[in-house]
Amino acid sequence: MTGRKKKAQISVYLDPEVMALLSDYAARREQSLSLIAEAAIASFLSPDDAERREAVVGKRLDQIDRRLTRMERDVGITVETMAVFIRFWLATTPALPEPAAQAARAKAAERYEGFISALGRRLAQGPKLRQEISEDVGESPTTDVEGAS
Repeated sequence: MTGRKKKAQISVYLDPEVMALLSDYAARREQSLSLIAEAAIASFLSPDDAERREAVVGKRLDQIDRRLTRMERDVGITVETMAVFIRFWLATTPALPEPAAQAARAKAAERYEGFISALGRRLAQGPKLRQEISEDVGESPTTDVEGAS
């Protein structure tokens, strides 16, 4: 007599579609329906299954965290870029008298259209500013635009 326990028999009711899938899978693997069903049930009830799902969710959360960190960095770069530009512009652009201001507004509209076109081209093809800026920007000696005031 062997030390092998006798397997318990159960009866289950399967939808015809599920039964067809089970039969096809068992035929492809050249295994019995019982063996395939037993393996599927064991996998479903395995505590490892919960750990695998937790690992997958953890990995996805890590990816999301990295993406959010990059987005936060990109937004920070954008805000700082705008702040530096606005400070420089305010410090170096004198107010114009009204007749000159009207001509300047007309020229500004033309220049703005050129800016939008250039921005569209850059976004479509060129490297992004965030790709040109190192992840670990240090204190390097550069021209301080803010000091122009």
